[in-house]
Amino acid sequence: MKREAGDGQMDQDLLASIIKRYEEATYRMHRRVNTLLRRCIGDEDITLDQYLVIRYLRMKGRSISSELADVFGVGKSSITAIMTRLSDKRLIERIPDVKDRRVIYLSLTEAGRKLAEMIDDRIRERLSTVMNQFSREEALQFVGTCEKVAEVLADMEGRGRATI
Repeated sequence: MKREAGDGQMDQDLLASIIKRYEEATYRMHRRVNTLLRRCIGDEDITLDQYLVIRYLRMKGRSISSELADVFGVGKSSITAIMTRLSDKRLIERIPDVKDRRVIYLSLTEAGRKLAEMIDDRIRERLSTVMNQFSREEALQFVGTCEKVAEVLADMEGRGRATI
């Protein structure tokens, strides 16, 4: 059943067309962004997944493995493997909670912070080149739209309407 224009809903054919364009665009964008990230990581002897965890810890300061598993949508065993590798490389440290020794906080070492900062600088430099292809208004609208999509998905997940 097609909806009437003006009732706040899109025509089903238009919606299907927009979804198809969205899927194709995000697939191409994510593939290229991942390539850009890997190039920015370069020869630093870490994987993209390890870098993403390092970046998250840099933003948050510290975390626990169950939070990381939730944020990245992976099992705790996957996070444990990443943490072990990063710990072996002396990029993160495990810090037991003072009140509950069962809780282990994960945070960056000085070497981990320096590595994250260096890679983040490379990424900002390359993304600046990309974003400078847009007008100020286009760039702000793009980021605003991405933020809105993230909020809608988070709201849906919180209400149990979607598994992301």
